[in-house]
Amino acid sequence: MSTPTAIGTLSKSQHAYSWIRERIENGTFVPGYRLVLGSIAKDLSISVVPVREAIRRLEAEGMVTFERNVGAQVAMLNNDEYVSTMQTLGIVEGAATMLSAPFITAADLAAARAVNKQMIETLEHFEPRRFTELNREFHSVLFERCPNPHLLDLVHRGWNRMNVLRDSTFSFVPGRAKASVDEHEGILKLIEDGADSLEIEMAARAHRIRTLDAFAAYQADHKHASPAQS
Repeated sequence: MSTPTAIGTLSKSQHAYSWIRERIENGTFVPGYRLVLGSIAKDLSISVVPVREAIRRLEAEGMVTFERNVGAQVAMLNNDEYVSTMQTLGIVEGAATMLSAPFITAADLAAARAVNKQMIETLEHFEPRRFTELNREFHSVLFERCPNPHLLDLVHRGWNRMNVLRDSTFSFVPGRAKASVDEHEGILKLIEDGADSLEIEMAARAHRIRTLDAFAAYQADHKHASPAQS
Protein backbone atom coordinates (compact mmCIF):
# COMPACT_ATOMS: atom_id res chain seq x y z
CA MET A 1 0.00 0.00 0.00
CA SER A 2 1.29 3.49 -0.83
CA THR A 3 2.23 5.70 2.08
CA PRO A 4 0.64 9.17 2.47
CA THR A 5 4.01 10.72 1.58
CA ALA A 6 4.26 8.67 -1.63
CA ILE A 7 0.71 9.59 -2.60
CA GLY A 8 1.42 13.25 -1.97
CA THR A 9 4.57 13.13 -4.08
CA LEU A 10 2.71 11.38 -6.90
CA SER A 11 -0.02 14.01 -6.84
CA LYS A 12 2.51 16.85 -6.90
CA SER A 13 4.43 15.16 -9.70
CA GLN A 14 1.23 14.84 -11.76
CA HIS A 15 0.42 18.48 -11.08
CA ALA A 16 3.90 19.56 -12.20
CA TYR A 17 3.64 17.34 -15.29
CA SER A 18 0.29 18.82 -16.31
CA TRP A 19 1.45 22.37 -15.61
CA ILE A 20 4.63 22.07 -17.69
CA ARG A 21 2.99 20.14 -20.50
CA GLU A 22 0.15 22.64 -20.83
CA ARG A 23 2.69 25.44 -21.30
CA ILE A 24 4.61 23.47 -23.89
CA GLU A 25 1.47 22.73 -25.88
CA ASN A 26 0.09 26.27 -25.77
CA GLY A 27 3.39 27.81 -26.79
CA THR A 28 4.26 29.53 -23.51
CA PHE A 29 7.37 27.33 -23.30
CA VAL A 30 8.78 27.39 -26.83
CA PRO A 31 11.27 24.86 -28.29
CA GLY A 32 14.64 25.36 -26.62
CA TYR A 33 13.13 26.98 -23.50
CA ARG A 34 15.14 26.01 -20.41
CA LEU A 35 13.13 24.30 -17.71
CA VAL A 36 14.77 25.36 -14.44
CA LEU A 37 13.61 22.90 -11.80
CA GLY A 38 14.06 25.28 -8.88
CA SER A 39 12.08 28.06 -10.54
CA ILE A 40 9.24 25.71 -11.50
CA ALA A 41 9.16 24.25 -8.00
CA LYS A 42 8.93 27.78 -6.58
CA ASP A 43 6.11 28.72 -8.98
CA LEU A 44 4.17 25.61 -7.95
CA SER A 45 5.08 25.87 -4.25
CA ILE A 46 6.45 22.32 -4.19
CA SER A 47 9.85 20.70 -3.79
CA VAL A 48 12.21 19.94 -6.67
CA VAL A 49 11.64 16.15 -6.41
CA PRO A 50 8.17 15.98 -8.05
CA VAL A 51 9.27 18.51 -10.67
CA ARG A 52 12.22 16.29 -11.55
CA GLU A 53 9.87 13.30 -11.87
CA ALA A 54 7.58 15.32 -14.15
CA ILE A 55 10.54 16.35 -16.32
CA ARG A 56 11.67 12.72 -16.64
CA ARG A 57 8.16 11.73 -17.75
CA LEU A 58 8.07 14.49 -20.36
CA GLU A 59 11.54 13.46 -21.52
CA ALA A 60 10.32 9.88 -22.03
CA GLU A 61 7.49 11.28 -24.18
CA GLY A 62 9.94 13.27 -26.32
CA MET A 63 8.63 16.67 -25.27
CA VAL A 64 11.69 17.56 -23.21
CA THR A 65 15.40 16.89 -23.71
CA PHE A 66 18.17 16.86 -21.12
CA GLU A 67 21.78 17.72 -21.86
CA ARG A 68 24.75 17.76 -19.52
CA ASN A 69 25.80 21.30 -18.58
CA VAL A 70 22.58 22.63 -20.13
CA GLY A 71 19.82 20.90 -18.22
CA ALA A 72 16.25 20.28 -19.26
CA GLN A 73 14.72 22.19 -22.13
CA VAL A 74 11.69 21.96 -24.40
CA ALA A 75 12.54 19.66 -27.28
CA MET A 76 13.39 21.06 -30.68
CA LEU A 77 11.66 19.23 -33.52
CA ASN A 78 13.69 19.37 -36.69
CA ASN A 79 12.45 18.40 -40.13
CA ASP A 80 14.05 14.95 -40.07
CA GLU A 81 12.39 14.18 -36.76
CA TYR A 82 9.07 15.44 -38.07
CA VAL A 83 9.29 13.11 -41.06
CA SER A 84 10.23 10.15 -38.84
CA THR A 85 7.37 10.89 -36.47
CA MET A 86 4.85 11.15 -39.29
CA GLN A 87 6.06 7.93 -40.91
CA THR A 88 5.84 6.06 -37.61
CA LEU A 89 2.45 7.53 -36.77
CA GLY A 90 1.15 6.49 -40.18
CA ILE A 91 2.05 2.88 -39.46
CA VAL A 92 0.86 2.61 -35.85
CA GLU A 93 -2.27 4.72 -36.33
CA GLY A 94 -3.20 2.74 -39.43
CA ALA A 95 -2.91 -0.50 -37.46
CA ALA A 96 -4.82 0.93 -34.48
CA THR A 97 -7.63 2.13 -36.75
CA MET A 98 -7.83 -1.30 -38.36
CA LEU A 99 -8.07 -3.04 -34.96
CA SER A 100 -10.64 -0.48 -33.75
CA ALA A 101 -12.90 -0.89 -36.78
CA PRO A 102 -14.94 -3.89 -35.53
CA PHE A 103 -15.73 -2.02 -32.31
CA ILE A 104 -16.70 1.31 -33.83
CA THR A 105 -20.43 1.93 -33.41
CA ALA A 106 -22.94 3.81 -35.50
CA ALA A 107 -22.83 6.53 -32.84
CA ASP A 108 -19.04 6.73 -33.23
CA LEU A 109 -19.38 7.12 -36.98
CA ALA A 110 -21.96 9.85 -36.52
CA ALA A 111 -19.68 11.65 -34.07
CA ALA A 112 -16.75 11.42 -36.49
CA ARG A 113 -18.85 12.78 -39.33
CA ALA A 114 -19.99 15.66 -37.13
CA VAL A 115 -16.37 16.56 -36.44
CA ASN A 116 -15.49 16.23 -40.11
CA LYS A 117 -18.37 18.59 -40.92
CA GLN A 118 -16.87 21.15 -38.55
CA MET A 119 -13.54 20.73 -40.33
CA ILE A 120 -15.22 21.41 -43.67
CA GLU A 121 -16.83 24.54 -42.22
CA THR A 122 -13.40 25.89 -41.22
CA LEU A 123 -12.14 25.72 -44.81
CA GLU A 124 -13.86 28.95 -45.90
CA HIS A 125 -11.99 31.04 -43.32
CA PHE A 126 -9.17 28.64 -42.69
CA GLU A 127 -7.73 28.41 -39.18
CA PRO A 128 -4.90 25.82 -39.23
CA ARG A 129 -4.71 25.34 -35.46
CA ARG A 130 -8.46 24.81 -35.10
CA PHE A 131 -8.42 22.45 -38.08
CA THR A 132 -5.62 20.45 -36.44
CA GLU A 133 -7.50 20.24 -33.13
CA LEU A 134 -10.55 18.90 -34.94
CA ASN A 135 -8.34 16.55 -36.94
CA ARG A 136 -7.08 14.90 -33.78
CA GLU A 137 -10.62 14.71 -32.42
CA PHE A 138 -11.75 13.00 -35.62
CA HIS A 139 -8.96 10.42 -35.64
CA SER A 140 -9.38 9.73 -31.92
CA VAL A 141 -12.84 8.40 -32.66
CA LEU A 142 -11.29 5.93 -35.09
CA PHE A 143 -8.34 4.66 -33.04
CA GLU A 144 -9.39 4.95 -29.38
CA ARG A 145 -11.31 1.65 -29.46
CA CYS A 146 -8.12 -0.23 -30.38
CA PRO A 147 -8.02 -3.27 -28.06
CA ASN A 148 -4.20 -3.37 -28.05
CA PRO A 149 -3.07 -1.00 -25.25
CA HIS A 150 0.58 -1.06 -26.33
CA LEU A 151 -0.27 -0.02 -29.87
CA LEU A 152 -2.65 2.64 -28.60
CA ASP A 153 0.11 4.01 -26.36
CA LEU A 154 2.38 4.36 -29.40
CA VAL A 155 -0.34 6.29 -31.25
CA HIS A 156 -0.76 8.65 -28.30
CA ARG A 157 2.99 9.18 -28.13
CA GLY A 158 3.08 10.01 -31.83
CA TRP A 159 0.30 12.59 -31.52
CA ASN A 160 1.91 14.06 -28.40
CA ARG A 161 5.18 14.37 -30.26
CA MET A 162 3.42 16.23 -33.05
CA ASN A 163 2.01 18.63 -30.45
CA VAL A 164 5.55 19.89 -29.86
CA LEU A 165 5.19 21.72 -33.17
CA ARG A 166 4.15 25.28 -32.54
CA ASP A 167 2.41 25.49 -35.92
CA SER A 168 0.03 23.12 -37.64
CA THR A 169 1.28 21.29 -40.72
CA PHE A 170 -1.77 22.73 -42.44
CA SER A 171 -0.28 26.21 -41.94
CA PHE A 172 2.23 25.30 -44.61
CA VAL A 173 0.07 23.15 -46.86
CA PRO A 174 -3.49 24.54 -46.46
CA GLY A 175 -4.44 23.02 -49.81
CA ARG A 176 -4.04 19.61 -48.20
CA ALA A 177 -6.95 20.32 -45.84
CA LYS A 178 -9.69 19.89 -48.46
CA ALA A 179 -8.29 16.56 -49.64
CA SER A 180 -7.91 15.49 -46.02
CA VAL A 181 -11.61 15.85 -45.14
CA ASP A 182 -12.56 14.00 -48.33
CA GLU A 183 -10.27 11.14 -47.32
CA HIS A 184 -11.84 11.13 -43.86
CA GLU A 185 -15.22 10.32 -45.37
CA GLY A 186 -13.61 7.59 -47.45
CA ILE A 187 -12.18 5.91 -44.33
CA LEU A 188 -15.52 6.19 -42.53
CA LYS A 189 -17.29 4.59 -45.49
CA LEU A 190 -14.86 1.65 -45.46
CA ILE A 191 -15.50 1.06 -41.75
CA GLU A 192 -19.26 1.49 -42.18
CA ASP A 193 -19.34 -1.01 -45.04
CA GLY A 194 -17.29 -3.58 -43.11
CA ALA A 195 -14.40 -3.47 -45.57
CA ASP A 196 -11.45 -5.84 -45.29
CA SER A 197 -9.25 -4.97 -42.32
CA LEU A 198 -6.14 -4.56 -44.49
CA GLU A 199 -7.99 -2.13 -46.77
CA ILE A 200 -8.94 0.00 -43.76
CA GLU A 201 -5.39 -0.03 -42.44
CA MET A 202 -3.89 0.94 -45.78
CA ALA A 203 -6.42 3.75 -46.26
CA ALA A 204 -5.64 5.20 -42.83
CA ARG A 205 -1.90 4.87 -43.43
CA ALA A 206 -2.06 6.42 -46.91
CA HIS A 207 -4.07 9.32 -45.48
CA ARG A 208 -1.22 10.15 -43.09
CA ILE A 209 1.51 9.70 -45.70
CA ARG A 210 -0.24 12.00 -48.18
CA THR A 211 0.00 14.81 -45.64
CA LEU A 212 3.70 14.05 -45.26
CA ASP A 213 4.12 14.05 -49.04
CA ALA A 214 2.41 17.45 -49.24
CA PHE A 215 4.78 18.76 -46.58
CA ALA A 216 7.79 17.38 -48.48
CA ALA A 217 6.58 19.09 -51.65
CA TYR A 218 6.28 22.35 -49.72
CA GLN A 219 9.86 21.97 -48.49
CA ALA A 220 11.10 21.32 -52.00
CA ASP A 221 9.56 24.63 -53.08
CA HIS A 222 10.87 26.49 -50.02
CA LYS A 223 14.35 25.11 -49.57
CA HIS A 224 15.48 27.97 -47.37
CA ALA A 225 12.43 27.92 -45.11
CA SER A 226 12.29 26.18 -41.73
CA PRO A 227 8.65 25.00 -41.42
CA ALA A 228 9.13 23.01 -38.22
CA GLN A 229 10.50 26.02 -36.41
CA SER A 230 8.20 27.83 -34.06
